[in-house]
Amino acid sequence: MNRTLSRTGNRGKGLLLFSALLLFVLLFSVCPGIAEEVADAAEAAQPVNGFYMSPWALLPAVVAIALALITKEVYSALFIGIVMGGLLYSNFNFEGTLLHVFNDGIVASLADAYNVGILIFLVIHGIMVMIMNKAGGSAAFGRWASERIKSRTGAQLATIALGVIIFIDDYFNCLTVGSVMRPVCDKKNISRAKLAYLIDATAAPVCIIAPVSSWAAAVSSYVQDGQGLQLFIRAIPFNFYAILTIVMMLFLAFTSYDYGKMAVHETNAKENGDLFSGAKNMSATLNETANPKGIVLDLILPIIVLIISCVIGMIYSGGFFSGESFIDAFSNSDASVGLMLGSAVTLAITVIYYLIRRIMTLREIAECIPEGFKSMVPAILILTFAWSLKAMTDSLGAKEYVEMMVRSSAGSFAMFLPAIIFLIACFLSFATGTSWGTFGILIPITLSVFPLQSSLGVICVSACMAGAVCGDHCSPISDTTIMASAGAQCEHVTHVSTQLPYAITVAAVSCVAYAISGFVPNALIVLPIAICLMIATLVVMQKVTGKKA
Repeated sequence: MNRTLSRTGNRGKGLLLFSALLLFVLLFSVCPGIAEEVADAAEAAQPVNGFYMSPWALLPAVVAIALALITKEVYSALFIGIVMGGLLYSNFNFEGTLLHVFNDGIVASLADAYNVGILIFLVIHGIMVMIMNKAGGSAAFGRWASERIKSRTGAQLATIALGVIIFIDDYFNCLTVGSVMRPVCDKKNISRAKLAYLIDATAAPVCIIAPVSSWAAAVSSYVQDGQGLQLFIRAIPFNFYAILTIVMMLFLAFTSYDYGKMAVHETNAKENGDLFSGAKNMSATLNETANPKGIVLDLILPIIVLIISCVIGMIYSGGFFSGESFIDAFSNSDASVGLMLGSAVTLAITVIYYLIRRIMTLREIAECIPEGFKSMVPAILILTFAWSLKAMTDSLGAKEYVEMMVRSSAGSFAMFLPAIIFLIACFLSFATGTSWGTFGILIPITLSVFPLQSSLGVICVSACMAGAVCGDHCSPISDTTIMASAGAQCEHVTHVSTQLPYAITVAAVSCVAYAISGFVPNALIVLPIAICLMIATLVVMQKVTGKKA
């Protein structure tokens, strides 16, 4: 059986690499007119070198992603991608490559105020998790939940429900849901790969259909005349990828059906109690020394305070206390500042609460600080490399290249444009690891082609958002994917490889739904069709894979 799985895995990796290379070749070869326009635009934009605003600009990301999936070693894969970007940018000059990789890439990413705020939030969250574990709050919640959640299905539904409830921000969602639900899912022998998928699938896909979220604020900022939030709400019923992802999670939870590598992980967890399928156990070491005096409130209270503090921090960064309305403050909020301030206040309150309860001493709390920092080092390192890789592709004009392609082909395929934009957004977000950057590129283009009142324009904006979330959901260099791995304490490459077949399944059905919506721009008709098509696809797959098994 192991040999069969190995051969299947190698075929899958080879097919994935071949597909990536084929797509890269197609970018060179198809649509000569588009290629000429892109070349002319590159000359007008005073390119840095011959690789600027060309398909070569996407090569660093393609190399990094392919190596990560083939070698299962994400750190070296990302760094090789960064070096590849430096080589192209400097025309293979040694000194220029060295300066661009470190000065313009790694150092610049770590010097960016937004990025530093996210890193501080990660560190504080890691410290809080360690403190809550040591205080016994996580263990107490696990005991309490185990008495009430009787099945694996119940544990998965509870994870999904908590992820839907925490819709304010995807970063916050990933780490909070992971902290709360890890002990519950461990008790029910749910693999860490499955937990990571549930966390990731309730992060960005939920935020992108929540009108009050940092994602709604980001999308609204790209629309002029103050109509951003209205456009966002109108686009929600057409956000097929986000809605179908939730449908798929519910189907998997109720039917206990899994396929691909996820099925192997779930089988090992159910039958052997191996939550990691032989991979490195990344669980916090302090769980073994948890305080037996801990109660459920020791976990719930810090989480509630964290939610309230982060919301207040978000609206504070948007000027709520300076006279702005709540909606405007949330639209103008800085997630980095809000999450950083909210988590810092929560940490202080949590420490004071535990000291008053006398379940921890100040020295024990201080011992958790370096442990919490160390627990977040893998996520911090991957995030730093991912940001640096994005800086490499940006410096080569990758965004401008994709923008010119979309603008050149927009008028020729009007009815198929929603599906085309969805696929382009998927690829761009997957290659760059950023959904918000994809919003910034494609939404203004879409709005310049279609007026705000156009139903097809609303569908295309929604396709852009859905595709960006899909690519972000699949990409191993996405910060949300990285944080989902950290939240579940699951190996990052394991999370990516087990989640990818699920995300691709939903993406395929979503693409068909967008192709239909180009001809029938009515959500009341297309959305039920999409949901039925999603369920039918899963039922057929279940029967086919069941027969094979």
